[in-house]
Amino acid sequence: MSITAEKVAEVLALPQQDRAYLAHQLIASLDDTVDADVETQWNEVIDRRSREIEEGKVTCRPVEETVRDIRAKLNARR
Repeated sequence: MSITAEKVAEVLALPQQDRAYLAHQLIASLDDTVDADVETQWNEVIDRRSREIEEGKVTCRPVEETVRDIRAKLNARR
């Protein structure tokens, strides 16, 4: 087994949270154009939306229903 394959096997054995962190770091290392301010803004949006869900200010819909509605709207434009 090559060193790369060994490392991949080690990484895949990590807990999900650690793999997610590692994936984020790897992707960030490939993209020199990542704007830290944009990432901060997205995190703020995610936090706000999470709070709105937890506080019952918004209702969630199943993804299947949402995708079906989007497809119907796109098909109506054709």
